[in-house]
Amino acid sequence: MMELKGKKVLVVGLGKSGLAAALFLRRRGALVTVSDVRSAEALAKDIPALLDEGIMVEAGGHGLLTFRRQDLIVVSPGVPLNTPELAQVRSFGLPVIGELELAARFIKGRTLAITGSNGKTTTTALLGEILKEAGIPTLVGGNIGVPVVGLIDQSTDETWSVLEVSSFQLESTIQFHPSIAVILNITPDHLDRHGSFENYARAKERIFAAQDADDFVVLNADNMRAAEAATRSDAKVYWFSVEHSVPQGAWLEAGHLVYRPAPDVPAEDVMLLSGIPLKGTHNVENVLAALCAARLAGAPAEAIRKAIESFQAVEHRLEFVARVNGVEFYNDSKATNVDATAKAVASFDSGIHLILGGKDKGSDYLQLAALLRARVRAVYTIGSAAAKIESQLRGVVTILSCQTLDNAVSAAASAARPGEVVLLAPACSSYDQFEDYEHRGRVFKQLVAERRAWKT
Repeated sequence: MMELKGKKVLVVGLGKSGLAAALFLRRRGALVTVSDVRSAEALAKDIPALLDEGIMVEAGGHGLLTFRRQDLIVVSPGVPLNTPELAQVRSFGLPVIGELELAARFIKGRTLAITGSNGKTTTTALLGEILKEAGIPTLVGGNIGVPVVGLIDQSTDETWSVLEVSSFQLESTIQFHPSIAVILNITPDHLDRHGSFENYARAKERIFAAQDADDFVVLNADNMRAAEAATRSDAKVYWFSVEHSVPQGAWLEAGHLVYRPAPDVPAEDVMLLSGIPLKGTHNVENVLAALCAARLAGAPAEAIRKAIESFQAVEHRLEFVARVNGVEFYNDSKATNVDATAKAVASFDSGIHLILGGKDKGSDYLQLAALLRARVRAVYTIGSAAAKIESQLRGVVTILSCQTLDNAVSAAASAARPGEVVLLAPACSSYDQFEDYEHRGRVFKQLVAERRAWKT
């Protein structure tokens, strides 16, 4: 465990995890400064709490001297590691870690970490429910809810910490060591941050970088890039698949979810496929991954079945919002990349009015073309990515340029017929018009609620 008392520590970026890291460090005796490029006005709601704790705040930009005068730098996930200031201090040998790595050096008990391009939050939340149903002391956090440093004081030697972790968090890890690591899938995302798909994939693989032969990694046998990661893992490899049986792990067979703990052991029938309450094949994958990881963590099959059958869709993940005039509205604001949008669209047979757009992440929207032709009546574009989306999908499907979410909901609701679906699955980040994907999802639900009110 690293010594913090009296150490000068700089926290770069004042998001949710940056704020939690700064407060944690100060309460452990560190001399803490926070640096953020945003203005003091933009940080106004957090600055008083920081000053009250004796934390210095640098707003409106990063001062190079501020970076040099530290013993340790902790970087929030939203801050790229290649910023000029960070690159320079790293060249001087100054340690630079992320909030996840900081927490890994203090949190007690065992960790079950989940990453992937899509499905992380649903799988993490489901795993938390399964372990609790099994009577296992469980904490849930990371990219979902509480930052990892916020779990440290609650953790014990008996605790399982179930963590959703992103490529942004993983790229700065060194000692982060989950007992069970899960990679749900790896498809193109965040190319604007990582520069290439391979860089992004390697960041995901850091989830098992510190594992050894006593640990487990759970991989998607149906996703080529995730499956390929097995060759670089020192842990015991378990699989999940909706397409075929696996040597050890979980799969779908004749309408049943089954699990095999080892190649020479008969598979156990855990539950019926029809018992999964979530829409979409992608959610069957998420459930299989959770089933496999939960069995490895010691949860019995009966607890797994009970937790799955009672599980409700996580907010903003293919969440049913309302039925208005016979039209169903679904909020999948968390679909922030092309693959997630494809999975959302594939969950419905036809008659979809799809809202696309936001801040582009270097995506190729043409990958959606076949699905859009087959299932989507019209696309409604919003945000700064609209022009790129319209250019790539012109001639594939009817496109209406709406600019804002308000306009898109209004246009889609007016065009949709009873029995059809209005789906927010934007394939983009939200940061051009919203605080985050949750803000975007809440606005969508409010707009739908207003239309419902007009109806009544």
